[in-house]
Amino acid sequence: MLKIQVNKLHTLTGHNDCVYALTEGSDPRFFYTGAGDGMVVEWDLDLPKDGKLIAKLPHSIYALEVDRERNLLIVGHNFEGIHVIDLNENKEIWSLKLTDQAIFDIKIFGNEIFVGTGDGLLIVVDIEERSFKKHIKLSSKSIRVMSIAPVKRQLAIGLSDHSIKVLDLANNFQPIANLVGHTNSVFALSYSPDEENLVSGGRDAHMKFWNSDNYTLSENIVAHMYAINYLSFKEDGKFLVTCSMDKSIKVWDAENYKLMKVIDKARNAGHGTSINKVIWSTYSGHVISISDDRTISIWQIEAENL
Repeated sequence: MLKIQVNKLHTLTGHNDCVYALTEGSDPRFFYTGAGDGMVVEWDLDLPKDGKLIAKLPHSIYALEVDRERNLLIVGHNFEGIHVIDLNENKEIWSLKLTDQAIFDIKIFGNEIFVGTGDGLLIVVDIEERSFKKHIKLSSKSIRVMSIAPVKRQLAIGLSDHSIKVLDLANNFQPIANLVGHTNSVFALSYSPDEENLVSGGRDAHMKFWNSDNYTLSENIVAHMYAINYLSFKEDGKFLVTCSMDKSIKVWDAENYKLMKVIDKARNAGHGTSINKVIWSTYSGHVISISDDRTISIWQIEAENL
């Protein structure tokens, strides 16, 4: 039997508004945050207290993604479009006015950037040409979250119309599946590292496991008291973490669908407000969380055999 030990290593401050966006760098020693204050900050897991401001934009930032091949940071600038920062030089090299909507998520696959907008539009941008390539209207409601299965070449998209749509990246974004089961907006979505499962969570506080061979539902868990805002797998796929509007982070045994640990303010000096995103670092194995309380926390989470 396994027991999960939790140790809070750091609380990082510097943002002046809710922290919404979080992504790992091409060198996973670094990670990036974006917030309602329009600031994009680079953090170093070896020297976590020293955040470095790399961009300041007029509007809030909900989405960040790193192009690992080119070492570029794609910033979703709400009501404007995307800004592309060269992380070698720490300077903006191009931008595109794409939308007057909020940008909730960004993903990169090959030479393309996928931008999910508040009006249900998937915008495909060509990185080399620095131009927009395609618009795919998926819903009248927001695209909230996306996840890519690179081997299967599939893109899963969670929407505020309560559905999850799966598109075929090998066949011009043809629809593969339309998953219905959530009763409210889908905010959290991730393929497992082996791509065998797609896990979703949303405003209905349910976490669902879908078999990615045929997209049938294999497990449904009432996982939190309030909305699940995000989820992230550990690199080996054995565990995942969820974070919620209920101010808690939960650690799950992903293979047995079992709750292993609750991390919150009372037990672990956790966040005092909604936790917006959480990632499991591939550099340190630590969990990084961001919150409406304007702080970033770094957690050591270890499994011990009893």
